[in-house]
Amino acid sequence: MSDDQADSSPVQSVDRAIEILELLAARGELGITELAAELGVHKSTSFRLASALERRGLVEQSRGRGGYRLGFGLLRLAGAMSGQLELTQQARPVSLRLADQLGETVNIAVLDRGAAVNIDQVLGRGSLTTHNWVGQRTPLHATSSGKVLLAYLPASELDSLLAQGLETQTRHTIVDPDLLVRELLAARRHGFAATVEELELGLNAVAAPIRGPGGRVIAAISVSGPSSRLSAAQVRASGADEIPAAADAVRVAAAEISTLMGYVGYVG
Repeated sequence: MSDDQADSSPVQSVDRAIEILELLAARGELGITELAAELGVHKSTSFRLASALERRGLVEQSRGRGGYRLGFGLLRLAGAMSGQLELTQQARPVSLRLADQLGETVNIAVLDRGAAVNIDQVLGRGSLTTHNWVGQRTPLHATSSGKVLLAYLPASELDSLLAQGLETQTRHTIVDPDLLVRELLAARRHGFAATVEELELGLNAVAAPIRGPGGRVIAAISVSGPSSRLSAAQVRASGADEIPAAADAVRVAAAEISTLMGYVGYVG
């Protein structure tokens, strides 16, 4: 197989592009010929990979010498990751206390391309499962964290997501946009959102918003557990001004994390 044929594999191309970044991180600056030798590929392949990375700002050519070095685009990616790392670090002690208080699983989730993605998890003492939700994408309309993240979206973004349709997860999933919007408005008023067997039968959850500097909602903290222990009455209000026990605990935890993330004046 020729080098050009090998390079046609998307996975191999991605692997080689990552190797270029690692080489530049270790060596500082390398030319196309040097990169080709390190990768064991033809110079034309090395040039195509370096050019693709350059278009994304991940590498740049030094003036005069023509070699490649790491680009400032990596700082943008690192900044996004550092924000998540800071969030998980600040939230972890609070999540541990909340999981101990309620005995159920606690998750921190962020919005990512139309889904809720869990970035940290703490298992409560009552957890009968070791299911790891970290890194999993879950539907916004069928999860308590997702409802919180939806509730604070700009109207145009919310309308765009609703227009894509709401997929049924269980017989309890809310798939009527009007009904969902009413729940989202209630979530904004009360500072929490709940799901009762809407993602999985027998699984209930409640979540509250985590805010960053300026008040923007940056994540949601949730508690989830089997309906036999975390009942609908503990997560979903039956009256207009009622705050169920688990919901209140989650709101308090969210307020504490928000303060740690630099938000002043959080009221739930």
